[in-house]
Amino acid sequence: MRAYIGLKKPTRITILGMELAGEIEDVGRTVTRFQKGDQVFAATGFVGMGACAEYICLPEDSEAGALALRPANMTWEEAAAVPMGGLEALSFVRQGDIQSGQKVLINGGGGTIGTYAIQLAKYFGAEVTAVDSAGKLDMLRSLGADHTIDYTQEDFTTNGQKYDVVFDVVGKTPISRGMRSLSDNGIYLMANPRVSKMIGARWASRRTKKTIVSGATFSARDLVFLKGLIEAGELKTVIDRRYPLEQTAEAHRYVETGQKAGNVVITVGHETA
Repeated sequence: MRAYIGLKKPTRITILGMELAGEIEDVGRTVTRFQKGDQVFAATGFVGMGACAEYICLPEDSEAGALALRPANMTWEEAAAVPMGGLEALSFVRQGDIQSGQKVLINGGGGTIGTYAIQLAKYFGAEVTAVDSAGKLDMLRSLGADHTIDYTQEDFTTNGQKYDVVFDVVGKTPISRGMRSLSDNGIYLMANPRVSKMIGARWASRRTKKTIVSGATFSARDLVFLKGLIEAGELKTVIDRRYPLEQTAEAHRYVETGQKAGNVVITVGHETA
């Protein structure tokens, strides 16, 4: 991220934030799917950002992000926390071809992507093992995880268990170790890996003949799909803390501690409703 935004300070982007929920103030003349007053949620995409603000201008259709009407049964804060984590989780779950009867391990199940990945894997019928710190295990079980592992007490790469899909959300486990837990035809998923790890993944995939996936894609169609799951009661948002807009820096400091469970949300003007 620093390589794109700026190594020492932001140069390309000055307003952070890649997901949001809000009400449309106005639309352009060629817009057909939305109108003034629509309540929406969106992912801006990495290139644009700009969500940590009172106003933002978004394209109706975007290759980098996604925009849709927000779920009717979610608060503004809950809806705002869905797009990035939910879309990334859905993209990886689909690329992993997760389906009924499979055993899936999610390393880092207590974070933004992980909390949605657990619920989506369960929705598609998998038996889910979620890995995180002890303080998050009850929350992981409440989201549907069949089994939980406290990573400070047990190493999933050496416990002898095999999985059809291993989703390394955290990205701290060496690929060579993580792949030990894959079944013969297993798939290894990596969220937001570093360049060095992506290069290592290509070598490991060739050497082991196993599939490694390291990128996610977003679309408005997928965001509408998530909206449907939410309104059907199949998917929910976990919010750890809320911060007002003027405390955005403090929110980032808390996230960087690595202790958050689920999502941290920035509130901008709207009441919780």
